[in-house]
Amino acid sequence: MIDTPFRHRPVFLLAAVVLAQVMLLAFQIKRDHDVRLIRYWAAFLVMPFERGGTDAVNGTGGIWSNYIGLRGARAENARLRAEIDRLRLENRDLAAQAGEAQRLSIILKFNDAHTEAPMLAAQVIGASADPASHTLFLNRGDRDRVRRNMAVITADGIVGKIVEVLPATSEVLLINDKDSGAGALLADTRTHGVIKGSGDPDARLDYVVNDETVHTGEMILTSGEDRIFPKDLLIGTVASASPGNPFQNIHVRPAAHLDRLEDVLILLTPQELKKQDSADAAGASPGSPGIVQNETELAANAARAAASAAKATTSAPAPPAAQPAATAPKN
Repeated sequence: MIDTPFRHRPVFLLAAVVLAQVMLLAFQIKRDHDVRLIRYWAAFLVMPFERGGTDAVNGTGGIWSNYIGLRGARAENARLRAEIDRLRLENRDLAAQAGEAQRLSIILKFNDAHTEAPMLAAQVIGASADPASHTLFLNRGDRDRVRRNMAVITADGIVGKIVEVLPATSEVLLINDKDSGAGALLADTRTHGVIKGSGDPDARLDYVVNDETVHTGEMILTSGEDRIFPKDLLIGTVASASPGNPFQNIHVRPAAHLDRLEDVLILLTPQELKKQDSADAAGASPGSPGIVQNETELAANAARAAASAAKATTSAPAPPAAQPAATAPKN
């Protein structure tokens, strides 16, 4: 029996001859732009494989470059985040330093404006953990000449009084504590009362009769009767007032920010702080921060200053009159 390859040999030869003839024709026939037909066929057959290989190489290179770039971007992103965090911390530190400098500047100006009363600057280092107690702890104590019942103030208003003294620290009872109290008066009518704490952020003014006119926003000053706070220091303003039995119910909003105190002043003596007259040199303020003068006092000070100026002008000594020349004695 004849093998199959040999039986189909004429078919293979015929196919090879036909293919060779077609190739020759394709080599001889030219298409547009004088390009042989075989080149079109070759390009048609090879181009898909070439395009696929190019896409595979480009894709692989893109993936690799993107991976390397992504690693670099992640490292750069981490570095930038660390830099942003560092700058934020620096910004917070600078803001805290600026706030501290501003507070100390205000306290220094207040201290310089009242050299007649010795004061001691102190920092708040802690507060009571009891929610019903409003007390603070200062970094000044017995070694700094701090004593009990000394007044603690700020440039905005009074804070409280010293109730306990240790060698290096002291405790302050705030004016809104339920156990505190201070002599007070209304700035407009000069009506006296007593400031007492209620345990709440606001204090209250007691012993003001219902017949007295009290309006919201009216300033409340120290009266000096408690022998702790000098007279006419600002305590706060009237938050609300309503008739009571037998006295009015007056709630007071403290002028000092008792919930965020950081720097305070301790008055080493209960000596009254001087007030600046309204007739001082040009540019002088009518009153120092935390010390309030009512309109009557301002008018009286202005009148006294004007009278003193007029008296100084009218009572100035006249220049001495010219004396006649002495006559020489006759011989």
